[in-house]
Amino acid sequence: MTMNHPQFGRRTIIQAGSVGLLGLGSNHLSALRAADTTGTIPHNSAKTVIFVFLSGGLTQHDSFDMKPDAASDIRGEFNPISTVTPGFQICEHLPKLAAISDKWSVIRSLGTPYNGHSEGHMSLMSGRTPLPPGFNGSKPQDTDWPSIASVIGDAMPPRNNNLPPAVVLPERLIHRTGRIIPGQFGGQMGHRRDPWFIEASPFNAKSYGAYPDYEFHFVRGREKNPNLKFEAPNLSLPEGLSKERLADRSILRTLLDDQRKQLEDVASVSAFDKEREAAISLLTEPTVQKAFDVHSVDDETQLRYGKNAFGWSLLMARQLVEAGVNLIQVNLGNNESWDTHDNNFPLLKDCLFPPTDQGLAALITDLDERGLLDETLIVMCGEMGRTPKINSKLPGRDHWGAVQSVFMAGGGVPGGCVVGSSDKDGAYPASDPQRPENMAATIYSALGIPDTAVWHDEFERPYHIYHGKPIAFS
Repeated sequence: MTMNHPQFGRRTIIQAGSVGLLGLGSNHLSALRAADTTGTIPHNSAKTVIFVFLSGGLTQHDSFDMKPDAASDIRGEFNPISTVTPGFQICEHLPKLAAISDKWSVIRSLGTPYNGHSEGHMSLMSGRTPLPPGFNGSKPQDTDWPSIASVIGDAMPPRNNNLPPAVVLPERLIHRTGRIIPGQFGGQMGHRRDPWFIEASPFNAKSYGAYPDYEFHFVRGREKNPNLKFEAPNLSLPEGLSKERLADRSILRTLLDDQRKQLEDVASVSAFDKEREAAISLLTEPTVQKAFDVHSVDDETQLRYGKNAFGWSLLMARQLVEAGVNLIQVNLGNNESWDTHDNNFPLLKDCLFPPTDQGLAALITDLDERGLLDETLIVMCGEMGRTPKINSKLPGRDHWGAVQSVFMAGGGVPGGCVVGSSDKDGAYPASDPQRPENMAATIYSALGIPDTAVWHDEFERPYHIYHGKPIAFS
């Protein structure tokens, strides 16, 4: 498994998973970008954000905004259960989260005007409602808005071990057709400010969900793929290069100079030299390697999270919190796993909710027990909600961007709160409507990024980071 920065192909890597890292992500070692310090500098309520993304779109009716009094073709097959918060109910198939509702809250009124996956991904992962100029849903472009992960990776300095401030795991979001979904990258910031992708989960066009335990296919009857593996990145040194040899400046210079010639975006030798010392620590620091290794964690902890792609991803996120990464985006589900047009209820009940409920509850509880929950903001959403009315043919729920539920925990968010509401059918916001801009502002504010902070493109032109205001919890 490699830690992959999308700008560089495999041909630029000297040896996969090792010294090839030295040319990647050089921007992540810069200090906080220019900001107008006369603006409001929020009090840091979090050191880290875990941004859990449910690609495909979680149905609000069958999770955190149930409508038990609606008509049968709206309310669906699931029943609500009470949580530990009086008067607050969620789906019966999320019992572990119901038991700790005093540690998390939900926003029931966030929406966009988009019913398409690509448009929704762009909007939610960038925190921007209008589409960028010339948007093309079939591929990422340099004119796209930068992702929240890219903005934070640029705005925050690394805290420990020279790890990048922002990472995405366990894979890039790729459609089963091979289409790379836009919205995940640096866009207008430039490819050098793409987030780091920890590719622990191999792309497979025919597989969905939390393998091996909860892997599924939308078309029933197909066999599962026994070859899927969840692997930590290989940060070992190249064969024949010991730490003692690494200390030899002449050998090191030869190795790095050979690689430098292949890196198109390194502006100068001095800039390269500035970054390589920091990058070398990724290879020689044991605590860095440990942060990515989930399989060496004790079996009890792995079982608590779930020994599957969802559980391991969330466990890796917790380890990266402890390692000092500022933003960890966790993509739960490849191939738009949450796109439940058909078999909505059995897929949620049997394949999607169990590992999500278990893994997310374990993450929250684990962070709380370690004294890290108050300084770690967890945000979970998808690119859209689902239609109020169940399609009778399949049955399932179709695309619906007008409203979705967003889950938040830790990082200064009070537990047991409900922000906003949807109408009686769960179709549109009924009170306190929220936009992706407000969700993004909540994340930026929690990390203490000033509300007048900007990022600069390669021509040093400034662009605002904030496009909304943080969501207020009562």
